[in-house]
Amino acid sequence: MVKQRYLHSSIKDDLPKKMVFLAGPRQVGKTTLAKFLGTQEYHHSQYFNWDNASDRRNIRELTFDPRAELVIFDELHKFRQWKNYIKGVFDTYREKFHILLTGSARLDLYRKGGDSLQGRYHSYRLHPFSVAELVGSVNTIEPFKPLDLPAASAASQRTFAKLLERGGFPEPLFALEQREIRRWRNERLDRLIKEDIRDIEIVRDLSALQVLSDILPSKVGSLLSLNALRNDLQVSHKTVALWMDILERFYFHFRIYPYASTKIKSLRKEPKLYLWDWSQVEKSAARFENIIASHLLKFIHYLQDAEGYRAELSFLRDVEGREVDFLVSVDGKPWFAVEVKEADDEISKTLPYFQERLRIPFVYQVVQSPGVDVLKKNTRLVSADVFLNGLI
Repeated sequence: MVKQRYLHSSIKDDLPKKMVFLAGPRQVGKTTLAKFLGTQEYHHSQYFNWDNASDRRNIRELTFDPRAELVIFDELHKFRQWKNYIKGVFDTYREKFHILLTGSARLDLYRKGGDSLQGRYHSYRLHPFSVAELVGSVNTIEPFKPLDLPAASAASQRTFAKLLERGGFPEPLFALEQREIRRWRNERLDRLIKEDIRDIEIVRDLSALQVLSDILPSKVGSLLSLNALRNDLQVSHKTVALWMDILERFYFHFRIYPYASTKIKSLRKEPKLYLWDWSQVEKSAARFENIIASHLLKFIHYLQDAEGYRAELSFLRDVEGREVDFLVSVDGKPWFAVEVKEADDEISKTLPYFQERLRIPFVYQVVQSPGVDVLKKNTRLVSADVFLNGLI
């Protein structure tokens, strides 16, 4: 099992300067990363978990180990006054120890009000494992340059196949038995709704929220209509919109939106939806599209969080229905587009159309079949394992 995660070095470099907030889905490995960093980079570290009664008391009483060079706060966002608290701790103890916060909700966005933390922290989002991280590829990434895609290998093919089947969360990915995987999936979703969300959000009907989480895997890859979900659940538009926002804040799903440009008369309405755990998606084509979306989102978040680029992930769709699955842009300018096809080796007609009108420097058509890597019609037709191995 991989011990050092892809954000390790970036977080280590930031901790002496500011607090670091590390967010991400339940059981993605945040605590493991934080503790590993504490043992590898510091002589002494101290760990607090807000869900532990004795730790809560020590947090409130400011009981810090005088030897600690790093203090880790886990799930502190569940403390109603956590922003004021951590601001005071940082301002008082910043010369004595470094501070790392982890949590399953968006620590940088979650609660409004209270004293501002602006300028006191850097935030990161930890993603599930990806092909490049598991294979150990270290890629040179520079906006508006072509992706540095490694050659095909047996290792990347095996890794991609395993990730597609099991998802990228550590426990099911490295499990020895299918029984463990099934139990993990059931327990994770149950605890996400009945523990994490219940502890923070006011949701009167948790069972309906659970029904919504059961429906969403069937919506992956298609335009998302809240009205259709409202009819399925028999609730108001406002309620289903709130529930979608809650599930997104807790990293159950993510949405990407159409790229806006007058050059293509772009559609500016419904987003497309994907899950953080793509193994929940039953349809093979939708699951394949989801794993590509998740790898691209990890790539985008790394560019934003670690490198400071204003990068975005969108999709292309115009009023006449032409569509390309993904577009990566930096500072609003298109960098590369990606069309996803399970097995089609004929270049999509929409790729050159959008490339010409938006002047997209690079376009890729990604297929599931191994051993594919050719240039056709100014488009790189490439196997998924090779393409994903060139990201983060």
